This record gives sequence, structure tokens and C-alpha cells, in this order.
Amino acid sequence: MLKVGITGGIGTGKTTVCQVFETLGIPVFYADTAAKELMNTDTALRTAIINLFGKEVYNNGLLDNKRLSELVFNDSEKLSKLNAIVHPATIAYGKEWMEKQQAPYVIKEAAIFFESGSYKDMDVVIGIAAPLGLRIERAMQRAGATLEQVNARIAQQMDNDEKMKLCQYVLVNDEHEAILPQVIKLHHTFIEMAKG
Repeated sequence: MLKVGITGGIGTGKTTVCQVFETLGIPVFYADTAAKELMNTDTALRTAIINLFGKEVYNNGLLDNKRLSELVFNDSEKLSKLNAIVHPATIAYGKEWMEKQQAPYVIKEAAIFFESGSYKDMDVVIGIAAPLGLRIERAMQRAGATLEQVNARIAQQMDNDEKMKLCQYVLVNDEHEAILPQVIKLHHTFIEMAKG
């Protein structure tokens, strides 16, 4: 089975692109969503997070995402420690999920493919590109975040232009160039590649 990665910085529209692939019948694994789920359900992961950050990061048995974000996003050392325990669990879970799928190809969506090293498990990686101003606007609208919060997250991420250079395909999601024809073209390419 062909494994396709989709990546891009905050606000590039990865989820929108993935939803188009889903309407074409392609299963999508959302790494960030899976990571959040695992931080609540995986006992070993929960224990490791509590050992790192204290019991206060869980509230009524559920991860307090806002509190955890406040602890890690301005502290690169804490963020690295969190990623070191969350990424391996999410990557393993993603591999299991992919093996169960019955499609010509599957997609794994992750913001930090290259940073986490999980791009090595993909056959191809698609990058989603969008102008910085539009990315900031989208992220503020979606997350209800302030400009400072969005800029802090962008500063923590790999430069999107550098990320695009590492991808085999780049889709432009700038609200000028229609995304649907770009996705359909790639869909046909991947169907052919999967026949291999």
C-alpha cells in the first residue's frame, strides 16, 4: 500500500486538503488528533506526561491542552521532552492504523513530519503551501488564538519554505489557485503509483 504524507505549517490548510482526499475515499490518519487521543487513553504515555509536567496537566482525568500548551510552547526544552515521548507512541499507532486500511493508498497528516523523522515511513510527502499572512489569519480564526500565540507557534515550527523543498509534491492553498483540481490530479497520480 502506498503511504502518502501531508505536511505544512500552522494555517496552511492541511485539514482542508485531507478532507478533499477523504471525499475521494482515501483514509486519512491525523497525527495531531491521534496524539491528543493517546495522551488521554495510553496509560504509559499519561504516566510519562505526569512525571514530566505534574498531575495539574490532567483535569478530571483528561489532558488540559491549554495548560500543557502554556508550559511547552515558550520552552523549547520542555517541548522537546514532550515530543520525545508523544511522537514514538503516535508513530507506532499510525503504522498499526495504516496496516488495517483497505484503500489503494493512505494518507498521514502531520505538521512535523521532517522534525519527527516519521517522513521516512512515507513513500511520498505532499507539502501544503500558503502565504504567511493568510496562515496567521486562518490560525487565529480556527483556534481563537492571538497574533502573539500564532507567531510563537510559527517560530517553533520548521520554516515552511524549507519544508516545501523536502516534499515530492507541493499544493498551493492560497485561496486563489483552486485546491480541488490539484488534489484530484494527485489522487490519479497516486492511484497509478499504487498499481505499481
